[in-house]
Amino acid sequence: MASAPTAGGISKVLSNPSPDSPSDVPDVVVQVIDLKATGNRYMFTASDGVMKLKAILPSNLTSDVISGNIQNLGLIRILDYSLNDIPNKSEKYLIVTKCEVVSPALEKEVKTEVKTEEAGTILKPKVELDDKSTFNNGSGIILKPKQELVAKSAAQIVHEQRMNMAPAARMSMTRRVQPLVYLNPYLGDWTIKVRVTDKGNLRTYKNAQGEGCVFNVVLTDEDGTQIQATMFNDAARKFYEKFSLGKVYYVSRGTLKVANKKFKTVQNDYEMTLNVNSQVDEVSNEAAFVPETKYNFVKIDMLGPHVNGRDLVDVIGVVQNVSSTMSIRRKINNETAPKRDVTIADETKKTVVISLWNDLATTVGQELLDIADQSPIIALKYLRVGDFQGVSLSTISRSSITINPDIKEAHDLRSWYDSEGKAVSMSSVSSGLSPSTKSGSRSMYSDRISLSHILENKSLGEEKPTFFSIRAYVSFIKPDQTMWYRACKTCNKKVTEAIGSGYWCDNCQKNDEECSLRYIMVVRVSDASGEAWVSTFNEEAERIMGCSADELDQLKSQIGEENSYQLKLKEATWVPHLFRVSVSQNEYNNEKRQRITVRSVAPVDFAAESRFLLEEIAKMKAS
Repeated sequence: MASAPTAGGISKVLSNPSPDSPSDVPDVVVQVIDLKATGNRYMFTASDGVMKLKAILPSNLTSDVISGNIQNLGLIRILDYSLNDIPNKSEKYLIVTKCEVVSPALEKEVKTEVKTEEAGTILKPKVELDDKSTFNNGSGIILKPKQELVAKSAAQIVHEQRMNMAPAARMSMTRRVQPLVYLNPYLGDWTIKVRVTDKGNLRTYKNAQGEGCVFNVVLTDEDGTQIQATMFNDAARKFYEKFSLGKVYYVSRGTLKVANKKFKTVQNDYEMTLNVNSQVDEVSNEAAFVPETKYNFVKIDMLGPHVNGRDLVDVIGVVQNVSSTMSIRRKINNETAPKRDVTIADETKKTVVISLWNDLATTVGQELLDIADQSPIIALKYLRVGDFQGVSLSTISRSSITINPDIKEAHDLRSWYDSEGKAVSMSSVSSGLSPSTKSGSRSMYSDRISLSHILENKSLGEEKPTFFSIRAYVSFIKPDQTMWYRACKTCNKKVTEAIGSGYWCDNCQKNDEECSLRYIMVVRVSDASGEAWVSTFNEEAERIMGCSADELDQLKSQIGEENSYQLKLKEATWVPHLFRVSVSQNEYNNEKRQRITVRSVAPVDFAAESRFLLEEIAKMKAS
């Protein structure tokens, strides 16, 4: 084991700035000097005892520094690296992409004295030279002229060979392909080999700088690492047709910057921008290049904190139920889209409903329906977490589903389900909305406000709905309001009485003999600060009323001295509830009004509520 830096190690690195393979990497041990954190990575000075070079450890080596494996004044052997120029400077940066620890921290910095020989010493070349190819400058040093003709001839030969190759092959030969995990803004000249795993639409925008267009792609390398690449204006128009979903490309001459967490859709600290000078070459015959899918699974009982968040989640679960396909009419463009609901469960003994949309509903959804009795395991990537019925999941255009994946998490889940999960009683994750914040349930205990906060801030929900939690009582329910509507039993859309008999559904385009009633009512809620009218829909209203709309309709139709309908409404008032509400702005008669909608309801868990209030009191005392 080396106990000192390699003599002349920095010179060896400088003479070979970009080794093509691990066998070309020189055996160099350097001392780590001035190790310090910069963002999510570490910088240091690499020293061989004589020369020094500024260096960077990428983020994947940060854990080695934190754990103490790599120490200041310690020795490391460089196993892989690249050398990059510092912008606007003549210096270079050493990017250490792989290394091994040789020694912990030494007592002090190693400094080697350089002994110089007398000026009259003659430096003998390795090969004897004739008089025509040597020159003596009079100082005793024999100089050999640069053999320009031979070098030029070799360059010409290599150039001709490269010109006969396809662009992608030339790039592969002349540039070293970097894994995505090693890319960073300091890496000057890089080439990546990636597959396009998601392609967005070419969109137009308008801002203070003018109008333009933009589109982005998600690029995935062989290790499964992903990065989002964005192109604007001329670059967007140039590469929109060039990039095809599923194809493999060599990409170079792009720029990287720290990803904006507000708009980040992939797990990468950086995002890429390609301009008109960027190089994109398709790689042919790369069917075998299949990126490994990397998951970051979230347990079902921990989905609460992600409700209505920007982050997309990955989940894995055992299929419990698969619905038939429904046609849903979108409010945006009035077009219909196929939808199918799949219910899954995991080891937390919780279930969640996932809405599959478009092709996923008709292809993978149908496959799941056919094998639902086998309780398959599915892994889903890139799902959006919504607050429909408390907590729900839905697919987007870039979501993916793998049935019975060959991964450790799937094998563990299958073992649990076969041994005990089948017999366990499962409950919906939405039914656990009233536990303490410790369970991660954001829907009821985060963003807690009073009603006065909503009523006094008339601008709430102007741009988009805002979400809050409140603790309040239902103080009044109008008995003469329209409390429900007739709904199709298949899609829950409104139906009308058909000519002759039955009920006609425009959405399903069919006539049914029966329909169901679904709540759509307004109630007044009150707390210590004020009161407000809120809109409630079927599932939330059922929790408030304690019965279905069909049951309440039967009570309303009864005639007697004591009206059971009025009594049921009275029983539902002055009961405390925890509400998760959204606040939006609606326009009525050219006047903007606040609309408060109940998104979920849960009974008050007084023990959990007491803990919450004690935490709030402690915060007040601390401030």
